[in-house]
Amino acid sequence: MQFTVAIDGPAAAGKGTIGRALAARFGFAHLDTGLLYRAVGAKGGDPVLAAQSLNADDLARGDLRSMAAGEAASRVAAIAQVRAALVDYQRGFARRMGGAVLDGRDIGTVICPQAEVKLYVTASADVRAHRRWMELGGDASQILAEVIARDARDMGRSDAPLRAADDAITLDTSALTIETATARAVAAVEAKLPRRLG
Repeated sequence: MQFTVAIDGPAAAGKGTIGRALAARFGFAHLDTGLLYRAVGAKGGDPVLAAQSLNADDLARGDLRSMAAGEAASRVAAIAQVRAALVDYQRGFARRMGGAVLDGRDIGTVICPQAEVKLYVTASADVRAHRRWMELGGDASQILAEVIARDARDMGRSDAPLRAADDAITLDTSALTIETATARAVAAVEAKLPRRLG
């Protein structure tokens, strides 16, 4: 069975947590597409060449979850040639047999516009910055400024800007527990899954 769940949204909204929970619940493969861009940014050098030569070792680096890697990812993701180099990989993953969940910035709008389920997971900038601060520590006001700057970059880029797909279900997690947000996402998937013969 081919079944794709596309999850988009800004940094620290909860899309990765929801994506992993959906994959575990339904036995789907999961791809955090942001890791691809983080790995490209972390490789350094020419970002287009880095994207074209990306391999499993690049994705296994221990520093890909850092704030610096996230900033680098946002910068290289604004380069059209980098995005083009990673599109085929993501689309192939999305249509694998057994189902797939992909989370990122342009999954429902560009990578998988035909996905069976599209979710747009968001939260206020203040809430997302607080989550990042809880995760990483540091200067709370600086983290908020970085979240706002990253949003502007991701939503303002000319190629595949971050936005909700027209047919996406929006989950604002600002005031939701992760359990409630995940339950709503599970219900959205269950509503679209083909009925299994039993």
